[in-house]
Amino acid sequence: MKSHSAQWLRLLCLTGGVLGSSQVMAAQWSPTDEICQQMTQKVLPGVKITESNRVNAGKVKLDKTSALTGASGGGLMLPAHCLVRGMIGEHTGPDGKNYGIRFELRMPDNWQGRFMFQGGGGLDGFLGQAIGSIPSHGSTATPSLVRGYAVVSMDGGHEGRDAKFAVDQQARLDYAYAAIGKVTQQAKYLVSAYYDAQIRYSYFMGCSNGGREAMLAAQRYPLEFNGVVVGNPGFRLSRAAIGEAWDTQALQAIAPKDASGKTVFSQALTQADLTLLSNAVLQACDDKDGLKDGIINNYPACHFEPSVLQCKSAQASDCLAADKIAALQKIFSGAKDSSGKALYSSWPYDAGLGAPGWRAWKLGSSTNPDKPDARNIVLGTDSLFHYYMTPAQADADMMKFDFDRDPAKIDEMSALNDAVATEMGTYVARGGKMVIFQGLSDPVFSAHDIQHWYETTIANTSKGDINKQRDWSRLFMVPGMTHCGDGPALDNFDPLTAIQAWVESSKAPESLPASGAAFPGKHQPLCAYPQTAHYRGGDVNQLSSYRCL
Repeated sequence: MKSHSAQWLRLLCLTGGVLGSSQVMAAQWSPTDEICQQMTQKVLPGVKITESNRVNAGKVKLDKTSALTGASGGGLMLPAHCLVRGMIGEHTGPDGKNYGIRFELRMPDNWQGRFMFQGGGGLDGFLGQAIGSIPSHGSTATPSLVRGYAVVSMDGGHEGRDAKFAVDQQARLDYAYAAIGKVTQQAKYLVSAYYDAQIRYSYFMGCSNGGREAMLAAQRYPLEFNGVVVGNPGFRLSRAAIGEAWDTQALQAIAPKDASGKTVFSQALTQADLTLLSNAVLQACDDKDGLKDGIINNYPACHFEPSVLQCKSAQASDCLAADKIAALQKIFSGAKDSSGKALYSSWPYDAGLGAPGWRAWKLGSSTNPDKPDARNIVLGTDSLFHYYMTPAQADADMMKFDFDRDPAKIDEMSALNDAVATEMGTYVARGGKMVIFQGLSDPVFSAHDIQHWYETTIANTSKGDINKQRDWSRLFMVPGMTHCGDGPALDNFDPLTAIQAWVESSKAPESLPASGAAFPGKHQPLCAYPQTAHYRGGDVNQLSSYRCL
């Protein structure tokens, strides 16, 4: 058996250490079942390959986990490829359950020398199809695998989408960040061994928790990736979980009661209330980009105040009661302790507040008072009390979270989990690029929060020079878009083509051309922050009718 150091030497020789070789596949290489099956022997210490088979070209079914990752598309024609699945760091946890990082790697016959790490979603715990779809639900752009990328996915180090894995110390570390490095090393080893060639360019792409993972890839493993695509990132997941508790308590306080006296949480704000609110935001801000079209492009100029909707006397259909106005103001100003110290970010008012995706997170739709289904409650309670708090809290109840006492219990895990680094000199020095997209109507991760991170990074990495920041990182806000796509938005865009052209051809994206099912036939640019799209005249559906200012 080869020594550990010998295997690492082999890995470095195959991958070229820091990526950047111009070598592509050897001229004599051709895909065979035998070469694919040999991948069972290409393992680093602590890794077990469980499957290695050739897959013929054909259609693939829609991945059921796409709702968590933001992945687009279904029924896709995939190229012939070698499919490898394996486990890293298998062990038994203190609860007697089996843990380890499951991964899936697909290596296409038409490999173009590129590697893609596909991010996960939620608390991970599932193994998504390693296809590398664009992580925006509305995108019709070609997935990475079809473009000739070798693509890897993983489950974050545990099975199951709840936080029960948090009892295992190693599983917590793997989900927090460590699985990214381990899977990257093993996947690159397999890719280089399979093709007998060095990887030329390495990328990471994900949305939601996958966006957090993409940021961590650049922050904690800056020499491993040439470019990352970051979508609606949960980069401060621990603090966003506090925000979920804050919102839940604010809405619970105004929710109506049923005939038995039980609170019906989902009706704290009715759909009519949210439609009234979103229409009022549009009325106040839609035309600030030069065109009234249902899209608030000039979001920095939108200073909406919900008190304009407060009923003057009796409740009516065209106004909101005072308690609802107060709840909205409390939610949109962000979670705070009793001294007024911010615990999470404020939120922008945008046109997507009446969209199903916004309601699904904040309110849900269940009218059963014993079974509220708001994702902030269903998902947020579990992650907040069982994963982020140290020690884990047996009594998991959003209504009992104390905003003065309890935030300190999150500090230990947030230091490991959150992708908050703003000094990224190594990543910048090695030529790394970052494309970020963020829905302005995202109900779980605030657009204000990623904007604040970006501005702080300008100060700390780019020495206060936004032009230096734009040399390596660009942020694209998507008006109307909720979480990883959807909403009254132009959510059909292609950040992968943009990051590839930037990394490989030095063509920085000034804007991302966008369209969307919510606005048939319409095309507008998503402009790089701090610019926004403005109508300049002409056909309102044409990309050329807008400019970034």
